[in-house]
Amino acid sequence: MKLPQLLAALRRGQKVIALGDGSFGVLPEEWLQRYGLLASFGATEEDHLRFQRTQTGVLDALLAARPEINFDETFAHVRKEWQNFKGIKPVAPPRGFVGQLRDYQREGLGWFEFLQRFRFGGCLADDMGLGKTVQVLALLESRRKGDSRPSLVVVPRSLIFNWQQEATRFTPKLRVLSHTGSERIRGNAHFENYDLILTTYGTLRRDVIDLNQFEFDLVILDEAQAIKNAGTETAKAARLLKSRHRLALSGTPIENHLGELWSLLEFLNPGMLGSSSVFQFSTNGTQKPDEDSRAMLSRALSPFILRRTKQQVAKELPEKLEQTIYCEMDERQRRQYEELRDYYRQSLLEKVSRQGINKSKIQILEALLRLRQTACHPALVAGSVDDGTPNAKLDVLLPRLSEVTEEGHKAIVFSQFTSFLSIIRKRLDHQRVVYEYLDGKTRNRGVAVERFQSDPDCKLFLISLKAGGQGLNLTAAEYVFLLDPWWNPAVEAQAIDRAHRIGQTNRVFAYRLITRDTVEEKVLELQSTKRGLADAIINADNSVIRNITGEDLRLLLS
Repeated sequence: MKLPQLLAALRRGQKVIALGDGSFGVLPEEWLQRYGLLASFGATEEDHLRFQRTQTGVLDALLAARPEINFDETFAHVRKEWQNFKGIKPVAPPRGFVGQLRDYQREGLGWFEFLQRFRFGGCLADDMGLGKTVQVLALLESRRKGDSRPSLVVVPRSLIFNWQQEATRFTPKLRVLSHTGSERIRGNAHFENYDLILTTYGTLRRDVIDLNQFEFDLVILDEAQAIKNAGTETAKAARLLKSRHRLALSGTPIENHLGELWSLLEFLNPGMLGSSSVFQFSTNGTQKPDEDSRAMLSRALSPFILRRTKQQVAKELPEKLEQTIYCEMDERQRRQYEELRDYYRQSLLEKVSRQGINKSKIQILEALLRLRQTACHPALVAGSVDDGTPNAKLDVLLPRLSEVTEEGHKAIVFSQFTSFLSIIRKRLDHQRVVYEYLDGKTRNRGVAVERFQSDPDCKLFLISLKAGGQGLNLTAAEYVFLLDPWWNPAVEAQAIDRAHRIGQTNRVFAYRLITRDTVEEKVLELQSTKRGLADAIINADNSVIRNITGEDLRLLLS
């Protein structure tokens, strides 16, 4: 049997194949482990595999343990050039950049030069708060002169203000255009008058026909996890953009599964990881690469993903202390919670036993949402008005906020539920407490941020997770309160990093409020156990809902 036939059988998950003489053969497990991942990256042509130039680094890592494999002179030449590379050297910021770069940020500029030399795209995956935006602005300033074309940065709508503010501060000579909103000029002819075009993912989807007809110098995706699902319109539009170089910025390049990594690398270096089915390859049917394959992927992808943690490079940052505070429900709230839990436990477990987990996902999500809301405040489910009666979380939160502000400190309060923040606002209004507020409907985010940062009388900032979990610099705060636990601990870390980032000079205290004997406690348990897949490559696989089991469900409803 020829190689392409073997590979086709491998992709179908077959272990027994028909041979030319009518007999059957078994693909050895050792063969699958040795060649399966390598074969998944290549395109079959007659009796051989063909790879792209962008796959040089990946192949170099994969072939290191496969000396018996033959390759052509072209690959040998490119591989030699790759192996002779002497490493990344720090690069000083360009003239025209206002400010200083830390050592690791200069190394970031050196990494950008490495990518450009080999014509690769890369993902800057530094921890939140380490200045990814500043490093990119220094790169853009270094390419401003000469015949360089404009660069495009695509961001969530909430970060347009942050990019404008940072560009004005660090690269005042860059001509910046905000290409977003109903007043934007349609078409692309005017792009030539600017160095940097800022747009949003929503505008990218709507204007993709105009944008993909213009060749940019760099296309940069900020919060690039926005394209983690390869089949979405956003990811497809991003892949259509034309540019000389591509970058992605993300503190969480993998949030759920390795398919997200494929989507990111397919934007950065099309074809580098073969087809998306490479991450469904498995020798045991679990649709996850085995340990050896993950280790090879880690080595192969390390040149294209630059990740530094605060512990590694920002040792001057003050200490961050995190604490979980458990809140006790009073008898009334407990009774409401237990009645709802018992209802869902009976109805859901019966449904799951009849139809299975996969056909019950929507009902499971609804049940968990209602239980989490009740653990915060029963009014979030009942739709009733907060009557000022005792509440587990408010009875803990409000006295602490009073203590913090009376001592002259500032605090951020995060919640996923804007309805819960509304209840807190009414309580603060009643006490005549000065605060700022930000959610998805807030239009002038810059005014709210500036007031909190500079006004000594404004000591509290209430923020919804979706609107404020990214891009905000709130170093005036020393205290962060997380009112409800999130399935993905990386999201909690991002929220805390609004305060614990470069520029912070005080110790940061972060408190998670958990209602005892509720689904919130069970969420914490699942967070601590559902890890492993992407941890071997970049980060933690913090997906809980996506891989929920019947045992997990019984735990959550217990």
